[in-house]
Amino acid sequence: MGLATDILATTVCGLKLRNPVILAAGTAGTLHEMAEVLDLSGIGAVTTKSITPQPREGNSTWRIMPHPSGVGMLNAIGLANPGIEAFEEHYLPRAAALPCAVIASVAGFSIEDYVAVAASLAEGAGQVKAIELNLSCPNVRHGTEFGATPQGAAEVVRAVRAVAKNIPLLIKLSPVAPDIAAIARAVVEAGGEQTGLTIGNTIPAMAIDVESRRPLLANVTGGLSGAAIHAVGVRSVWEVFNKFGRDLHGTGKHLPIIGLGGVHTWRDAAEFMLAGASAVGMGTALFADPRAPLKVVRGLEKWASRRGVTSVAGLVGAVRLD
Repeated sequence: MGLATDILATTVCGLKLRNPVILAAGTAGTLHEMAEVLDLSGIGAVTTKSITPQPREGNSTWRIMPHPSGVGMLNAIGLANPGIEAFEEHYLPRAAALPCAVIASVAGFSIEDYVAVAASLAEGAGQVKAIELNLSCPNVRHGTEFGATPQGAAEVVRAVRAVAKNIPLLIKLSPVAPDIAAIARAVVEAGGEQTGLTIGNTIPAMAIDVESRRPLLANVTGGLSGAAIHAVGVRSVWEVFNKFGRDLHGTGKHLPIIGLGGVHTWRDAAEFMLAGASAVGMGTALFADPRAPLKVVRGLEKWASRRGVTSVAGLVGAVRLD
């Protein structure tokens, strides 16, 4: 049974969710695994592991660990995944039975990679409700290049939209991308209707053992996630929303944004929504408490009720600047 009332119902790119809480790509198994420890009927959606055309083993161990500061997590998984063929054979058939929406994450090392995976997923569009294009992974060589410029990011999105014509697209951008608002505008215009954003991802990071003088991650560098980057994500969502997302193309509609980065409590989620996010992703928190999303849902419901709104959508972008 879901935990939230209709006050938390939200829509992202035409995708109706019972509440705004989404499990982030790469943190909830390949697809369905979190169902063993978390009632998925209590959340809005689950995002699959980022899928590439071919299987990937990823980087060597150690590739994930708490940051020594205690306020974040280091990871350099390296896009480990079963590949699109195995994913569609062994995992995707389970999607229809899950009690929440499924968002398929797509990654690649060329435009052709993104197109190939998206086209394959689009053929079974009823099994996934949206596709998230991961243009911002800092844990593989060339992992952030597609999302680094408006032109490069838009080129990928246009190519994918050509083969995924009627599926909502969520473009995942780095919260530290240079001029993120310009990149965001470019990809939304390239994707057309039913195109939104996921902001953001882990940010490039490194940690060193001062006794051995060796990097803690086998990949040397990786990504930092968790509470340490939350404020960075909130700022990026707010910038994009206020520069052009508050009134998309003069329609009076908000740009759909999923805020992602350091959401551990309902207050973290509420911050993202006040900054302009219609939904929020949770990732690092799952490693400490797999049931944390249900606590966030309860907290958001109480918060929205205290604010006297009939829908949590009324609080999107409602930060006060007076």
